[in-house]
Amino acid sequence: MRAMILKEFRELRRDRRTMAMIIVFPLLMLIIFGYAANFNVESIPTAILGPGAEQVAQQAPDLFDVTVVDSTGTSETAQTLLRDAEAQVAITTDTEPPTAFIDGSSLFAAGKAVGALGRLGDRITVDILFNPDLITSWVLVPALIGYILMFIGTVVTSIGLVRERENGTLEQLAVMPLSPVAVIVGKIAPYFILASIDMVIVTVLAMILFSIPFVGNVLLFGVGAAIFLFVVLGVGVLISTVSQTSGQAIQLAIFFLVPQILLSGMIFPIEAIPWGIRWLSYFMPLTYYTKISQGIMLRGAGLDSLWPAFVVLTVMAVFVFTGAVLRFRRDLTPHRVSEAPVQPEGAPA
Repeated sequence: MRAMILKEFRELRRDRRTMAMIIVFPLLMLIIFGYAANFNVESIPTAILGPGAEQVAQQAPDLFDVTVVDSTGTSETAQTLLRDAEAQVAITTDTEPPTAFIDGSSLFAAGKAVGALGRLGDRITVDILFNPDLITSWVLVPALIGYILMFIGTVVTSIGLVRERENGTLEQLAVMPLSPVAVIVGKIAPYFILASIDMVIVTVLAMILFSIPFVGNVLLFGVGAAIFLFVVLGVGVLISTVSQTSGQAIQLAIFFLVPQILLSGMIFPIEAIPWGIRWLSYFMPLTYYTKISQGIMLRGAGLDSLWPAFVVLTVMAVFVFTGAVLRFRRDLTPHRVSEAPVQPEGAPA
């Protein structure tokens, strides 16, 4: 038995990925959860509009970070600012009493703002937009759609491609008269189609089961989902190129998936995460897809306000796919070299 125990320890020591799952991954989760698990929003971007904007801005509590002061703004201006995510609270002073419009799609900021403004009593009127009852599922499900797409794009795709190596069929791909780009596109096309079908099903079911509105442009939503899918499918291909077995692919996919839940704004508000951890959020695809899906479905935001998220996802897609093609080409090259005919010695070149 002692020999068996020592043998298992030696095996574990040689398996670096498993050791990372046992030691490094729990430590990362402890640090990330400890810092990211924070629902307390301490600052809310606020716009103050109307003839008394300057005076109200000076009297605003510290919770409300006044970023816009416009003495000519109206209620329509306030709603536009919230729709475009330029503020989470917009107070208009052209009514008596003043009206505070609150972005209900920013769930935790909205709850904090409602509580703070409620203490003012009749001195202000509160109007919650986009999610009037502050229903959690309305905010969570649009992000959950992205997470489902990410699961298919990373786990399922990487396992499917690793299976080629495990079954010994990578050599068959190597001798086919196709470029690495064509091989990758051919392999991921079925997953792209299946993920797209899943997205439609989940979105429709969410609207039916949870009464989630869809007030934005369906085509723009589809384009954003397609770009996001290209990113996560590329990640799945990258994982497959550095994995020898399905188990290794699953391990790497978990390393990629779990932080997305914690740091993308899917559960915890990004603005509540300390900067020491928050910067990681801006390197995660789900962060930008969540902005797109919530913006389009709940607020009806257009490309004029969501274009930064589209640009970042597009850049990610280009980089990830370039890396995937280069890695996949490297995997195919040795097989193609070994399959190349060997010229007899002395034969003319």
